[in-house]
Amino acid sequence: MERQKRRKLRRNESLAVSLKKEAKHPGLRLTGLIILAVVFVLGAYVLRLYGQTKSAIDSTFQSAGSVESATVFRDKKPFSLLLLGADTGALGRTQQGNSDTMIIVTVNPKTNKTVLTSIPRDTMAKIIGMQEFTVEKINAAYMHGGSKMALATVDKLLDVPIDYYVTVNMGGLEKVVNAVGGVDVKVPFSFSYDGSTFKKGKQHLNGKEALAFSRMRYQDPNNDYGRQLRQRQIITGVIKAAMSTGTLANFKDVLASVSENMKTNLTFNDMMTIFQNYRTAGKTIKSDHIQGVNATVKGSSYQIAPTSELQRVSNKIRGELGLQKKKLSNEEVRQNKLNAAQGFVFDSPTVDQYFTIFPEYVETQETDTLNY
Repeated sequence: MERQKRRKLRRNESLAVSLKKEAKHPGLRLTGLIILAVVFVLGAYVLRLYGQTKSAIDSTFQSAGSVESATVFRDKKPFSLLLLGADTGALGRTQQGNSDTMIIVTVNPKTNKTVLTSIPRDTMAKIIGMQEFTVEKINAAYMHGGSKMALATVDKLLDVPIDYYVTVNMGGLEKVVNAVGGVDVKVPFSFSYDGSTFKKGKQHLNGKEALAFSRMRYQDPNNDYGRQLRQRQIITGVIKAAMSTGTLANFKDVLASVSENMKTNLTFNDMMTIFQNYRTAGKTIKSDHIQGVNATVKGSSYQIAPTSELQRVSNKIRGELGLQKKKLSNEEVRQNKLNAAQGFVFDSPTVDQYFTIFPEYVETQETDTLNY
């Protein structure tokens, strides 16, 4: 009984001391309440932004088949995605059209490197997913079957695993660039296009200028290859700008641009995991492209990628993904072999050439070995 009285006395003494301290320092209690309020408000704001972001990203989702992406990104494995720039929305266009830009983005967090590999829009390729045998310019894959067919066609062309895609409406490129505060590029030569003027050297571009810079083709001495280089500069600039803290002030503009002008088979959780696990891979960005040979196919100008060039690019991307090299054996290789037998020159041709699209291979007992 005596022990309980002593405990009660000590509790009363402790309470009295606390009340005395609060009486001497009323600001401490007020400060604590303010801190709690700020934490609550910030927490609510973060949750609100999180909800807005998730809602916007969810609206961009468009499946291209079953992919176990969460495991890949959670385990920080290298991956490739196909970046498609669609014609729709730029210069008043409303139809789906062809893919104006095709870039394979390979991200490796182990080497802290990202590689952008352009595929010329006029590259000869078998369109994967068509009911009938179809060999056309590779940018027609998007017109025939959207992002899913474009993804399958590029995957087969190089025999590399590309499970993910991001399709950006070229009409939205202007908004995206403006949202990140513009991009820095190195102008290869002075030119004017679509109301914008570019001077040779380093230049900071706004959205309207970036769209014009990435679209100009015929004034470039390297034609579409020069445009591909400029497109990769814009993408590199966006990636670097997006990594800087200065773009956080433009969060709402970026969010609006994403939700209105992009489709992807990456989920919101995928993107959050990529942001957490792959940021360092954006510090070093390398550039490459498939180099083709000019040729006329059925009256149209094509780029024919030599088998050796397709193999080089395949080997490089597979190496970035940590995969072993694999000898290509696809329709493009077969068509190249059949045309080479008829005298088509792949190594530095000196004259204009015609490339023949041979019928689909059908195996028979008397099939010519060139059809394999």
